[in-house]
Amino acid sequence: MNIGTAARRSGLPAKTIRYYEEIGLIRPQRGGNGYRDYGDDDVHRLRFVQRARRLGFSVEECRQLLSLYSDKHRESAEVKQIAQARLREIDARLAELRGLRETLEQLVRSCHGDERPDCPIIAGLAGEPVPN
Repeated sequence: MNIGTAARRSGLPAKTIRYYEEIGLIRPQRGGNGYRDYGDDDVHRLRFVQRARRLGFSVEECRQLLSLYSDKHRESAEVKQIAQARLREIDARLAELRGLRETLEQLVRSCHGDERPDCPIIAGLAGEPVPN
């Protein structure tokens, strides 16, 4: 199938598919005319990468996971280790986002939001002390 069909079937833009080919995540066959010829396996791998990317795995982690997926003698412990590392990163990001939310919430609460020019939000962004 051509790249347009592979894009429709995988749900990825053709530009992303070309990028994944460029970095070696997929390797479609080339027809006699030199055009890429994607097979069902390629589409399956593209969907695999798409789901992994949605879960926040990096391109390199996707490369590792694809390699493990292809290895029928893999140890699930290795897959679990990669997923646990990603989970720890997500937990750290969530904690960071909670802290950001609390800070912003405090700034919003302390701002009168009226016609006065003094604004605790601007002061906080400028690194100045914010009144409680």
